[in-house]
Amino acid sequence: MPELPLKYDLRFPVVIAALLIVGLMTVSTAALSPRASSGIFNKQLMGVALAAAPIALLWWAGRDRIYRAAPYLYGLALLMQVSTFVIGKEVNGQRNWIVVGPLQFQPLEILKFALILMLAVTLREGFKGARTYVRALAVFLPALGLVVIQDFGGAMVLCVMFAVMMLAARMPVWHALLAVLAVGITVPTVLYPNLEPYQQKRLTIFLDPYQDPRGAGYQVIQSTIAVGSGGLQGKGYKQGSQSHNGFLPEAHTDFAVSTWLEEQGFVGGVVVLVLYGALFWGLAGMAAESPRLQDQVLFAGILGQIGFQVLENIGAALSVLPLTGITLPLISYGLSSLVSTLSTLGLAYVVYRDRYLGQI
Repeated sequence: MPELPLKYDLRFPVVIAALLIVGLMTVSTAALSPRASSGIFNKQLMGVALAAAPIALLWWAGRDRIYRAAPYLYGLALLMQVSTFVIGKEVNGQRNWIVVGPLQFQPLEILKFALILMLAVTLREGFKGARTYVRALAVFLPALGLVVIQDFGGAMVLCVMFAVMMLAARMPVWHALLAVLAVGITVPTVLYPNLEPYQQKRLTIFLDPYQDPRGAGYQVIQSTIAVGSGGLQGKGYKQGSQSHNGFLPEAHTDFAVSTWLEEQGFVGGVVVLVLYGALFWGLAGMAAESPRLQDQVLFAGILGQIGFQVLENIGAALSVLPLTGITLPLISYGLSSLVSTLSTLGLAYVVYRDRYLGQI
């Protein structure tokens, strides 16, 4: 009797653990900055511990129960996102946080998780023409509409997730090319002119940050100085002058990779890229080994979400992409982001474990 392939791939959690170690090292050194809030390292450790609860729940529930719960979870996530317009707390100019006692979190992180699940369920039959677009957009547009009002960076992540999942569902490539063309025409002619002046400047300042070195370009300039000063091997752990002296804003969140590169240098940067490459390779491998299209679409959504966040965050820190406030998964500080990312990766592992079980 032929043996079934192993259900588990232990390399996947090892890579995640390695990225978490990088993140904890980065947050611990960024905590020395006078700009950092007190106790961020302990809170980040708490985030790792808190993620154990949803991961354990997902592990117990299994793939089929999780898929069946998708509509309820997605509805709850939409309601939570709507609630930010009423009871949301404003942080960094965005009123998209909810505070419950000592707990502060972003409903957007729950919405990302729920949207991936809901789209995987919606697209489980693959591309079936116009009706696929109708059903998929009926799921996607409410989420996008709620997010884009408050968080342009978050809306970008949702759009990339949606596009990648549609492609995984066998959407014709020429449809995707037409969509790219439409976006390419709409953004500079319709969207960009209707943004506020400060939003326009934030999206274009990376092209020449020195046109406003004390204003919109300050963050990017300080980030590139930190990265460049790291050299080949870096200044050493907890020896970063840019972050510790308060020159680098958001050294623990938006510019966590700059903090890491200043202290660990080019070599440390290669290590991080290799780890993310291994993570993405693992997700792609899981998708390739999964016989059901529904599971493949889900893996594609997870890969699209995390992959785009990594690309955009590192690109913005190096001044080759616009600064959108997207954090670096598993490395940047943030309880809700960390718990959500670990839960999403836990979901991927559970679906991979159950890939040979009967369909729901």
